[in-house]
Amino acid sequence: MLNSKDVGTVIRRFRKEKGLSQEVVSSIADIGRTHLSAIERGERRPTLETFFRLSEALGVRPSILVAAIEVERKKRAEAENAE
Repeated sequence: MLNSKDVGTVIRRFRKEKGLSQEVVSSIADIGRTHLSAIERGERRPTLETFFRLSEALGVRPSILVAAIEVERKKRAEAENAE
């Protein structure tokens, strides 16, 4: 199952790696900053449309974000199994 926190962690990481603020990314993606903040915290799951807008705002292909989410998901699962 897809974990919203994994999605948010990846989006936040890519945003910070690009040196962009939430204000800039949300403006480019045409979503509210509080909405982006909730996505990054894992409190909201982006729609497919929003996901594509965010990938464009971050300057990466959606498939790159999906691959990173899969890696994050695997890391979380391994950490949970180690406990």
